[in-house]
Amino acid sequence: MSSVRDEGRGEAGDRAGPPAEAMPCARLTARQAIAAVSETYTELTVPEEGGAPAAAPLAPDGPLGWRGYDDMRARAHARTGEHESVVTALATMGGTETVVLSFEFRYLGGSLGERTGDRLEAAYRLVRERGLPVVSLIATGGSRMQEGMRALTQLQRVAAQSAHTRAAGLPQIAVLRDPTTGGGWATLGAAADVILALPGAQVGFAGSRVRPADADPYAYSAEGQLASGHIDAVVPPDRLRATLQHWLQLLCGPGELGGGTMEPAPLPYALGVPGLPETGWGAVARAREPRRPRAEAYLRAYFDDREELSGDRCGGVDPGMRCGFGRRDGRTIAFAAQCGTATRPAGFRTAARLIRLADRFGIPVLTLIDTPGAANDAAAERAGAGAAIADTFAALATARVPVTSLLIGEGGSGGALALAAPDRLWATPDSYFSVIAPELAVAILKRDREQLHDTADQLRIRPQDLLDLGVIRGIAPPA
Repeated sequence: MSSVRDEGRGEAGDRAGPPAEAMPCARLTARQAIAAVSETYTELTVPEEGGAPAAAPLAPDGPLGWRGYDDMRARAHARTGEHESVVTALATMGGTETVVLSFEFRYLGGSLGERTGDRLEAAYRLVRERGLPVVSLIATGGSRMQEGMRALTQLQRVAAQSAHTRAAGLPQIAVLRDPTTGGGWATLGAAADVILALPGAQVGFAGSRVRPADADPYAYSAEGQLASGHIDAVVPPDRLRATLQHWLQLLCGPGELGGGTMEPAPLPYALGVPGLPETGWGAVARAREPRRPRAEAYLRAYFDDREELSGDRCGGVDPGMRCGFGRRDGRTIAFAAQCGTATRPAGFRTAARLIRLADRFGIPVLTLIDTPGAANDAAAERAGAGAAIADTFAALATARVPVTSLLIGEGGSGGALALAAPDRLWATPDSYFSVIAPELAVAILKRDREQLHDTADQLRIRPQDLLDLGVIRGIAPPA
């Protein structure tokens, strides 16, 4: 649990770490941080002290009567010009109107107290009233210990507002400045749809003074959180403004849910060799050809530009699964693409996360299928391979947005089928789909190795076989 935080860090809220010149955005004031990522902004009206609906004045030295707390706040105000640790504003980013929540770390370590909760709750209500996205520029040490449990319960308020905003289908983007710890990370940060972080930022539920003495500091860094699948990208300060603008453009187009029939994502052209394979084993050989076009080639040809998500939010990253949102002819399309490797549980969970985000925002989905199958080693089993695959099936089955699926290479059993949209699957000429790999079928059936080619034919795995069987809707034409 995180608490804090004026004392123990010094009244200025300083902490050991990289010098300010090495991390300019991390050390900006709340207003400077807003100005750094927006064209214009107007501060929101501050709720009356004590919050709504009862606007009672605060008790001397706060709810605990913490001796000297009023003096701490007065000094923090004199030092920063702020009356609280968060500034809320209506801003324009790349032409997109956005509500911004920006923390002032120099005010009591950016800690969350009751008045912080008042401001955040009021800002979130405006978000839903106007149907706007929210961008959080976080720099906080956690809950304010001088307000005790009254401060800690603000996390429930913030979490509820975030959940209501999620249910309303409005995007939430978090930028993790230095530090982002405690309840600020566990609510505004980790609950966001897209999580970006500045290089070297301290990120973790446990702050530097409450974690185990022998803890690996990398695990509490932006880079460590990225490697563990908990954030989407580490963005250099000079690229943050453009990256935020791009994400807002991708996620804030006119969603089509409830507005009639949504056009599905267009089918990509086939990029590999033309012509259909003559035999089942010929289809396998084509799909396993190392020089065959893979997911990157298809994504590059299909999208004008794109941004990618990373990680399953459960401690895992699968480099063999590419997920994100891209623009094609001025329209946003979500994508989940296998890259030809055995898909790990983290990959399936990331794909399921992507599909549910797209469904919430009313964005059609494209899936590219290319895997010899789900990873089946002991580590994959310990990581919950079955549950991850089941969740991906469920995400596809319940998606309200149309999903277009293209088999671009190997289609290995359930690990490939998990990304195949029911009744909306196509295949390229250099692909195959099989209930089991021909080699494994031979082993299970105790056949001689010489029967491998016959077994591949018997499985009927060629694109034209799949079409005859009604498994696919068609064969993708060449570019």
